[in-house]
Amino acid sequence: MTVADQAASLREDFAFLDEWEARFTHLIDLGKSLPPLKPEEYSEANKVRGCSSQVWLVAEPSPENPGAICFRGGSDAMIVAGLVAMLLHLFSDQRPEDILAFDAPAFMREIGIADALTPQRSNGLASMLQRIRAHAGEA
Repeated sequence: MTVADQAASLREDFAFLDEWEARFTHLIDLGKSLPPLKPEEYSEANKVRGCSSQVWLVAEPSPENPGAICFRGGSDAMIVAGLVAMLLHLFSDQRPEDILAFDAPAFMREIGIADALTPQRSNGLASMLQRIRAHAGEA
């Protein structure tokens, strides 16, 4: 599936959620579904700077899609873990050029996530996106 396909899937999920409480509950559920990282992956090298919560992102070559990047991650905060899960859903196992071409901030505004976040969480989301784009740019 492409980034656009993954975005369409998330767009459908959030279209059915009218209230913010339901959207945040869905985000929390997404975060709970993240598999834990290995203990050694909770390292300074994988830590995302600029987040008020602790966030770790691991990037590695995709075992399923040659030339693509597989992302894994986690957070110590439930809503932020949900944001991590959304980003992983969008970008994991995608080709670097597709990651770089996708306008994630516009997508987050479109599905109503960006407007619901506190300024601190918005900054954290921007830092996570920047980290993912940096990995794609290096690949």
